[in-house]
Amino acid sequence: MEAITIIGGGIAGLALAAGLDPERFDVTLYEQRPGLPPVESSLAMWPEAQSALAVLGILPDIRKAGARFGGMALRDGAGNAWVAPEVRGVLGVSRAELMRLLDAAVPQAVHRVTERVEHIPATGPLATGLLVGADGVNSVVRQAFWGSRAEATLTPYLALRGVLPESVDASAGGEYWGRGTIFGIAPASGGRTYWYASFRAEEGPARVDVAEVLRHARERFADGAPAIRTVLESATPESSLAQRIWTVPLLTSYVRPGAVLAGDAAHGMTPNLGRGACEALVDAVTLAELLDTQSVPEALKAYNSQRLARTQLLRLASSGMTRLALADRGQPLRDRLLRLATRKSPAAAVGRS
Repeated sequence: MEAITIIGGGIAGLALAAGLDPERFDVTLYEQRPGLPPVESSLAMWPEAQSALAVLGILPDIRKAGARFGGMALRDGAGNAWVAPEVRGVLGVSRAELMRLLDAAVPQAVHRVTERVEHIPATGPLATGLLVGADGVNSVVRQAFWGSRAEATLTPYLALRGVLPESVDASAGGEYWGRGTIFGIAPASGGRTYWYASFRAEEGPARVDVAEVLRHARERFADGAPAIRTVLESATPESSLAQRIWTVPLLTSYVRPGAVLAGDAAHGMTPNLGRGACEALVDAVTLAELLDTQSVPEALKAYNSQRLARTQLLRLASSGMTRLALADRGQPLRDRLLRLATRKSPAAAVGRS
C-alpha cells in the first residue's frame, strides 16, 4: 500500500482522508487539536462544495442541518440597500456540524495522530510516501517545500464573527459596507443568526483578546445601522471568534516532489467571497478521486491542472473585493458609483458582482 500522510485535520484534511481508498493507501492524519471547534461559526456552502459533499456521502445530512439563503442585500453602512439579489442554491452550514460529519466519514483504517507538526524532517514517517499540506494558511508543509517566498502574509485586517442563538429580522440580512468596515448578517442553522465583521486593527496576530475586539467593534459601529448595533449588543466573547487575516502569496504550483497542498495551505485568501471552505472541500475531493483512479504522479499533475488556476483567480478576486469593500478614503466615491450603477441597472450590477 502507498503511504499518504495528511498534515492538518481541518476541512481539507478530513475530506481528503474520507475520500481516499483505504484499500489502496495507508493514510495517516495529523491534527494538533482533535474535536469540534470550541466556538461556533457558519460557512456558506456553494453548489460546487455541495457536489463535493455528495461524493463523500454526507450531503443529505448537511442539507438537513443547513439553512437556506434567501435575499442577501448589499448595503451602505447606514443600512440602505444598493441591491438585494436572491441567492439560490447556497446553504448556511455550522462549521462544527460540517467537521463532525466529515470526521465520521473518515474510515477507521486511517491512522490518527494528535500532535502538532512544527517541522518536516528529512527522514522518518513524515518523509515517506506523499505528504499532503492541509495545515492552513501558515502551513509547515508549504514552508518546508516551497521556501520562504511562500510564507503567509499578514493583512492589516481583523475578522470578527459569531453565532447568535436567536434569529434577526430577515429585512436586516445582508452585507453592510461602511468606511473601512464590513458587517454581515446571515441566517444560520437552527433558526440562529450568523454575523461577521472586518476592519483594520492593531490587535494580534497571536492571542487576540476577543472581549477587547468586541468593545472596539461596538465603538467602530456605534453610528452604523440599527441592526448592526443590535447584533453587537447581543454578542459575547464566549460566542465570538476574532483573528487577524493572513493570506498566501501567488503560487505557480501546488505540487513539489513528495508533497502537495490543499485548502488554505494552497490558496489562503481573504474571506470576502465566502469561498475558502468551499474550495478546500473541492480541492480535497478532487485530489482523492484522482489519487484513487490514477498513479500518484499522474494524479498530482491532473490536480494541479484542475485546481491551480481557478483557486488563484479566486484568491486575487477576493483580495480585490477586500480593497473595494474596506475602502476608507475612497468610500464616498465607491458608494456614489455603486448607487449609480445599481440605480441604472440593478440586474447588471448583480451579475457583475
